[in-house]
Formats: sequence, structure tokens, C-alpha cells
Amino acid sequence: MIEIRFHGRGGQGAVVASKLFASAVFREGKYVQAFPAFGVERRGAPVTAFARIDDKPIHLRCQIYHPDHLVVLDPSLIEAIDITQGLKDGGWILINSKHKPSDYPDLMERFKVATVDASGIAVRNHLGSRTNPIVNTAILGAFAKITGLVGLRALTQSVKEEVPFDPEGNVKAVEEAYNRVVLP
Repeated sequence: MIEIRFHGRGGQGAVVASKLFASAVFREGKYVQAFPAFGVERRGAPVTAFARIDDKPIHLRCQIYHPDHLVVLDPSLIEAIDITQGLKDGGWILINSKHKPSDYPDLMERFKVATVDASGIAVRNHLGSRTNPIVNTAILGAFAKITGLVGLRALTQSVKEEVPFDPEGNVKAVEEAYNRVVLP
């Protein structure tokens, strides 16, 4: 079983990202789970969402405490909370950032780090606003590329069918992030 934890802030789309990821993986014939964990439910508050994938039915019904990979939609969370808590050594951390992975040397000591400017991609594709870009679909394109856990075709199909606002703009964001993710 592969477990993924998504860290974001209310309004960025972390919960929707976990659901879209699970939907795309399901399209490829895997078993999936996606669910959120909320603290204070308000825009801007930290939000955590989870996804599990496996080749057999998933019977676990708890939060993910030892994820294989992390997706960070808001880089300010790196300083605010311990995002790496429980992350397995060698796991991927994908960060929405203009910086290079090497700009996160503390994280690179134990984990694989990749970055993508999901905020810039969202703004260019008119997803959200300049001050509050919706980065979920862009971050998923980059995550698909670095992990290979889901194909680009399944991901774009899920986005087309399940994103109610501007599915074409969201598909463009997925594809652009897939091609622009920065690896170590």
C-alpha cells in the first residue's frame, strides 16, 4: 500500500487534490481511499488530506501517520508545522515553490524533494486569483510526474470530468506542472 499526505491551507484545494488523485488512480484499476482531516475549518487554516492506493481492497480507516510521500500546497507550512512527521525515509516531498529543491537542504538529507511553481501555473491559467491561486490540479500534474503513481491521461480525464469550474484551464495546469516540475 502507498500512502500520501497532502498539506495545504483552507481554500487551496488540498481535499479536492486528494480526491482527484484517488479518482485518477481508480481509473487505472487500483483500489483507493481519499479523505480529509480538518482542524479549524476556515479559509487559510492548515488542512491535511490523505490518499491510499493499493492493488487489493483497503480496509484501514485511520489517518495516515507514516506516509510514503508528501504534497505541500503551501510552502509556509514547512516552517509552521512538522510536515515530515512520520514520512518514510526516501519518500518524495513535492513543494509548491519557485525555489529549487536544493534550497531545502534540511529536507533533502532524508527525503527526495521536488518543486513546482504551482501558484504561478494556477495564476497563468486563471485558477483562483493572484492573491489566492487554486493550486490543486497543478500540484497533481507534478506529483504524477515525479512518482509515476498515476498516468497523465487518467489524471487529465478525472480533472475533465470532476472539476466543475474551468476543466480545460485545470487540465492545462496539470500538463504544465507535469512538464515544469523541478527534480533534484
